[in-house]
Amino acid sequence: MASTMAAIAPVAVRPMASTPLKQAKNTFAARTVSNGSIKKVSAMQVWTPLNNKMFETFSFLPPLTDGEISRQVDYIVRNGWTPCLEFADADHAYVDDTSTIRLRGNAVPLYYDNRYWCMWKLPMFGCTDGQQVLREIQNCRRAFPDAYIRLVGFDSVRQVQVAGLLVNRPASVRDYQSPSTRSV
Repeated sequence: MASTMAAIAPVAVRPMASTPLKQAKNTFAARTVSNGSIKKVSAMQVWTPLNNKMFETFSFLPPLTDGEISRQVDYIVRNGWTPCLEFADADHAYVDDTSTIRLRGNAVPLYYDNRYWCMWKLPMFGCTDGQQVLREIQNCRRAFPDAYIRLVGFDSVRQVQVAGLLVNRPASVRDYQSPSTRSV
């Protein structure tokens, strides 16, 4: 035991600087933390948790047009990701006690642990044509007009979901809020 202790080299300690560190001036700005200019700070808003339902990427925007959805589909396909469509009725689309198998804690917005939507057919493995995905979105809309439909993209290399966006909101629901009413 003593021989192993002697074999361990001592850790070098850096000597203290001989000059003292500069002290900040005793001004209000030096004593407080700044988020930026007054203009930037007054432009900040606080997200309201009251009836502020959101989904994945772009859900804070008005519903996407077919042209905007087409560009997102092309991006997913161009990156070699596997597109997949999922759908859920309005009662089960959001996280709550009936739509989530919770492993820990309470269900909260954007909590996706063990929350599943029904899958529209199988994931589109090897899809290289964005028009094929758009046709499937239209087919799903016709079959389930009162359902939320989302498009997700899976990366087969990293084995994770890398994209997700709503491509259909039911016409009967009024849960979309403009960004100006989501914050105070």
